[in-house]
Amino acid sequence: MKIETFELERMQSLWENRVDYNLTESGIHPYTLRELLSEEEIQQLLDVRLGYGWTNGEPALRELVTTYYPGSTADNVLITNGSAEANFLAMWTLMEPGDNLVVMVPNYLQIWGLARSLGVEVRPFRLREEHDWSPDLEEIRGLVSERTRAIVICNPNNPTGAVLSRQDMEGIVEIARQGDALVYADEVYKGAEFDGQEGPSFRDLDERCIVAAGLSKALAHPGLRIGWLVGPEEFIEEAWLRNDYTTITTGLLNETVATVILQPERRQQILRRNREMLQGNLKILQDWISQRPGLFDFIPPKAGGMCFLRYHHPIGSTELATKLRDEKRLLVLPGDVYGMDHYIRLGIGERPDYLRAGLELLGKGFDELT
Repeated sequence: MKIETFELERMQSLWENRVDYNLTESGIHPYTLRELLSEEEIQQLLDVRLGYGWTNGEPALRELVTTYYPGSTADNVLITNGSAEANFLAMWTLMEPGDNLVVMVPNYLQIWGLARSLGVEVRPFRLREEHDWSPDLEEIRGLVSERTRAIVICNPNNPTGAVLSRQDMEGIVEIARQGDALVYADEVYKGAEFDGQEGPSFRDLDERCIVAAGLSKALAHPGLRIGWLVGPEEFIEEAWLRNDYTTITTGLLNETVATVILQPERRQQILRRNREMLQGNLKILQDWISQRPGLFDFIPPKAGGMCFLRYHHPIGSTELATKLRDEKRLLVLPGDVYGMDHYIRLGIGERPDYLRAGLELLGKGFDELT
C-alpha cells in the first residue's frame, strides 16, 4: 500500500519543536495535571494498576461519552488513541477500493490521504468563503453516486472555524440518506463555540451518523491521546476488530484522567476557561489585523482554536512560511497544505503573551516583504 505525504502533519512534526514561536497549533493551551486535578484525584492515579484494561475502552468512560450523544449506549462507543486513530479505523472499516467519499474542504486532510491510499476516489466539495464558509448543498448532492460510502464533514471546521447551521446539517443528512450513504463527522472542536452555544451533533440528527471526537481540541488535552468513535453498533464492532491490529488499547492512566475531564461539571469548567482564552485572543488578532489595512481578508471564526487568513502579497504561502521559519524562527501553516495558496492558518489558543510575540514576528516578516 502506497501512502502520500500528509503535508500538514509532516510540516508540524518536523518543525514545531524547533522554532521559538509555533502558531500552527490548532488546539487550546493544555492543562497540567496539577491544574486539572485535585490532590485527592492525583492520589487516586497512584493506585491505578498499569495493566491493559478494556481494549474498546473502560466501561465507565464509554458511558460518560454517551452522556453527550443522547440515545447512544456504551455499545455505540469505541475509545481510541486520539481522533486520528478513530479516523484511521473508520476509513479502514467503511471503505473498499472503488468506493468514493464526498469530503468537505478545506479540512484536516488525514481522511483524504487515507482514503486515496485505500484505492478510494475522493470527491471534494468546498466551503464558500463568499458565504461565510458555508457549503452549497446542491454541489454535495451532485457529487453523491451509487459508489459513495460517506459524506465527510469537519464541524466546527478546521481551518476556517466555521460552524454549520442546523439547516445545512439536516440537508447533508438527507442527501446522505437519499444516496444510501453515511455521514462521517469530525466533531473534535464541538464545545469550542465562541458564543458558548454548543451546537448539535450529527448523531442528534440520525443514529446512522458516525462521529469522531476526543479530548485534544475543544477540551485542551491532546497529550492524553484519548479519542472516540460513536456510531451504529455493527460499525463499532467492526472498528473494534480492526483495533486489534493497531494499538489494541489506550493507556489506563489516560482513561482515568479522561473520566475526570468528561464529568459534566468539569467539562463545562474546562470549556468556559477555553472560551474566555479564545475570545480574548481573537480580539488580540483582530486588533493586530486592523493595524495592517488591506493586507488580510478575514472572516472571524465561530469556533475552534485557529483563524484562516487570506493575505494580499505575491509571495506564495509555502515560501512565506519557510521564510518566517528560517528568518524569524516562527512557524505558521501555509494554505498550500489545503490546496489554497495565499492563505495562512494561525493558532489562537495559546497564552496571550505568546500570541502577541508571535504576531509581532509575523508583522515584521510581512513588513520586510514590502
